Amino acid sequence: MSDKIDIQKIAKLARLKLTEIESDKLDGYLQQVVDYIDQLNQLDTSNVQPTSHVLPVHNVFRDDKGSKSKNVDYLTGAPSNNKGHYEVPKII
Repeated sequence: MSDKIDIQKIAKLARLKLTEIESDKLDGYLQQVVDYIDQLNQLDTSNVQPTSHVLPVHNVFRDDKGSKSKNVDYLTGAPSNNKGHYEVPKII
C-alpha cells in the first residue's frame, strides 16, 4: 500500500486532491494502519468464540405468554359486521 500509485488511487476514489506533502503524510499513516493490522493477524484466535458485542447482551423484556381475551363485543359500535369481523366497503 505504500506505493505512490496506491495513495493516488485512494485519493482519486475519495475525490481528494492531495499535494505531494499530503500524499507522503497519508502514505505514512496508511502504512502504520497496515502494520497494526499485520500485528493483529499474528495473534492466535483459534480458541476465541466470535461475538457480535463486546459485552453480553440480554433481552430485558418479559416472555410472551398467550392468554384468552376478555369476552368483549368490539363490533357492537361497528356500522356493519359479519362473523366477528368488521365489514368495510370494497376498495378495488
